[in-house]
Amino acid sequence: MDAIRVENVEFSYDGETDVINGMSFAIPKGSYTTIIGHNGSGKSTIAKLLNGLLEAKSGNIEILGQKLTLENLQSIRDSIGIVFQNPDNQFIGSTVADDIAFGLENHCVPTEQMQQIIEESARKVGMEKYLDAEPANLSGGQKQRVAIAGLLAVSPDIIVFDESTSMLDPQGKASINAQIKELNKMKDKTIVSITHDMDEVAQSEHVIVLQKGKAVLEGTPKEIFANDKLLQEMGLDVPFALKASKAFQKAGMIKEDCLNLADVVEALCPSK
Repeated sequence: MDAIRVENVEFSYDGETDVINGMSFAIPKGSYTTIIGHNGSGKSTIAKLLNGLLEAKSGNIEILGQKLTLENLQSIRDSIGIVFQNPDNQFIGSTVADDIAFGLENHCVPTEQMQQIIEESARKVGMEKYLDAEPANLSGGQKQRVAIAGLLAVSPDIIVFDESTSMLDPQGKASINAQIKELNKMKDKTIVSITHDMDEVAQSEHVIVLQKGKAVLEGTPKEIFANDKLLQEMGLDVPFALKASKAFQKAGMIKEDCLNLADVVEALCPSK
């Protein structure tokens, strides 16, 4: 079963110009999928459509085999959670623990069970020492970790990251990308990351490329980056590691494309 299936979806903000224009794609259950595209391609809009924050003009969206409708909207939202771009817009509680507890309260989790869930969720993202901290005093990366902990507490099957590292410094970005990789190891979770970070794309399992409200490419990172000229025409880049490996190939130093720097180093200096 696919975790997400989008079929011929259209959406317009003003009722005249479609920003999602007959979009179709599928995301395998348990996968780590990245969605990329130039500004205005429809990335953040599709994230909101998947969670029912926006309503499609036409077409079908299925979440875990269940068609998204107004009648089952709450059930769908129990299955899919979103980490947004700006973590400051996500905080409700006065402390980290209060914020993680917010979703549990909405799901009517008994009070006597909450503390253990809060602590376990915070520990999974390395924030167990900050439960009494005020969110305003945290770094951007820490705030995003708290947002992730809040989702883990209510345990949705699908977690969508909507450009959640775009406002972070390199250290914060690396921290959240590492956290996403850890989440991907939970095979009962489907991870969808909408991103501009091509190094993150290289680490994913499945990639969807959007252009002008349509899905125009879909495949593994290697399959997608094999279309490097097309990506550049669309205003998209390729990972630095791939550029480096191509340069080394041209110099006759390595024989194949590499999508991360560790593989480039291994190709240049084999450990065995």
